[in-house]
Parts: sequence; C-alpha cells; structure tokens
Amino acid sequence: MWQYAFPLLAVVIWSGNTVVSKMAAGTIAPAEISFYRWLLAAVLFTPLALRPVLRNWPAIRPRLGRIAVLGLLGMVAYQCLAYYAAYLTTATHMGIIGSLTPMMVLALSILLLGQGLSAGAVAGSVLSIAGVLVVVSSGDLGSLLTSGANLGDALMLLAMLAYAVYVILLKRWKMKDVPALQLLYLQIVAAVIALLPLYLLTPKMGLSAANLPLVGFAGLMASMVAPLVWMHAVARIGPSRASMFFNLIPLLTALIAAGLLGESLAPYHAVGGVLTVLGVLLAEIWTAPLRLQLARP
Repeated sequence: MWQYAFPLLAVVIWSGNTVVSKMAAGTIAPAEISFYRWLLAAVLFTPLALRPVLRNWPAIRPRLGRIAVLGLLGMVAYQCLAYYAAYLTTATHMGIIGSLTPMMVLALSILLLGQGLSAGAVAGSVLSIAGVLVVVSSGDLGSLLTSGANLGDALMLLAMLAYAVYVILLKRWKMKDVPALQLLYLQIVAAVIALLPLYLLTPKMGLSAANLPLVGFAGLMASMVAPLVWMHAVARIGPSRASMFFNLIPLLTALIAAGLLGESLAPYHAVGGVLTVLGVLLAEIWTAPLRLQLARP
C-alpha cells in the first residue's frame, strides 16, 4: 500500500508547481524562471546521468534530433506557455485545464497512433470539454460567445496541447535503448540550450530573495524529485495505476492555491473540475470499442 505514496507525492509536487508558476508572475520573468529552472535541474542531474549518457552515446547519438524535439515540446513550449498563462489566469483554472491533458493524449493517439476509438473516449471527451468550458467561462457559457476565452486560459490550453504532443511522440518513437533517466537528462540539457537565447534577449527582473525559493522548488522538486519519484512509481505499480493519480491534480492545485494564494473557489470550479475528471475516468474505464456499441440492437 505504501507504494501508492510515490505517485501521490509526484502529483502533489506538480500541483504545487502550478501554484508556484502563479506566484512567480510579477516576481520573475517567464523566460528567466524557465531558464534557471532547467539549468538548476541540469546541474543537479549531471553527477547522476552524465557518465551513463557518455557510455550509452552510440545509442543516443542517432536519436539526438528527436530528443531535442521532445525537450522543446515538453519543457520549453509547455512550461514557458504555462508561466505566461500564470500572468493572466488563476492557478485553479490552470489546474483544471491541465486535467484535460489525458483526453488530448487520447484524441491524438486515435488520430496519430491508430488507437481504436472507444465509447468511453467519446463520452469522456464530451464531459471533459464541457467541464473546461464551464471553468474558462466562469460558469457563464454565453460569455464565450460574446467575449471569448480568457487569454491566460487559452495559453494554458496551448501548453497542455504541447505536452500532449510530447507524450504522443514519446510513445511513437519508443527510445528503448535510452533509459528513462538518461532521456530525461538529455531533454533538460536540450531545454537549457534552447532557452538560452530567449533568456538573453528578453527583459529580466533578476534573482532575489522573493523568487529564489520559487526557482528552487521548480528546479529541484518539480524538475528532479517529482520525475524520479514518478519513474519509481511506474516501475512499482505500473503506468495505468500510476496515471490514475493525475486525476487528483485539479483538486490538489485548487486546495494549495486557496491556502497559499487565497484564491476563492466558486461553484463553477467544482462543477467544471468534476465534469473534467469524470470524463477522464470514463475514458479510462469504459474501453469497449465504439463500433461494437453501435452494432448492438
């Protein structure tokens, strides 16, 4: 039973990191915290991963292009968009929108990987999309037709789409010759290299006593501890059981945001969050092929 503490710890850290992204808004520039975060993670990972990477270089070298693409999507595009979104929306909204990611991954798996369309995928998608619409419209769906979605919510949707594409490419490319720790380290290095020009060319606020703890949490806990704990959880209980813990992220993010940021929880947050999570659960549990469901008399 104690093994379930590992995926729980990982999602608690990642939920906290969404709140940290919001706390960073106005304290440190998005390009700065992105660069410092991954630079810190790269420095901390180097003693663990550099020698194994060098030993495994013949297997890694032909995959460097793909590894760079993964780093750009999963660490640069996803996290930078999330930091910019934090300027314009709440951490609670970010957490609930983030819970749509499994549905995005499922949709892309059907389109790009040829995964069969299930009845649960269809019904779950409808529920999850309805939940996100409730949240981004602040409970007033009619407002979406007149004023559109909040820009911060839209940026968060783009961030999660980038992460969903990252997950799909990770599945499609199947780099079995590159162990998970080495692959993570190389993606982090690619992210640091890609973020350096952005860091140099954009305005900076500088490191301070106010933002150093945020950089430390993002670089150590969210970028290093959480992935290591998650990999351990997947190895112990399997990816399917571990992935179920992702459904706790909207709730945990909302609770942490309420406690640390004083964000108020409105009824539409509960409605939207429940609909989104129910949609994901329905897609995971109801896996009967859609064609069989339609063929029934």
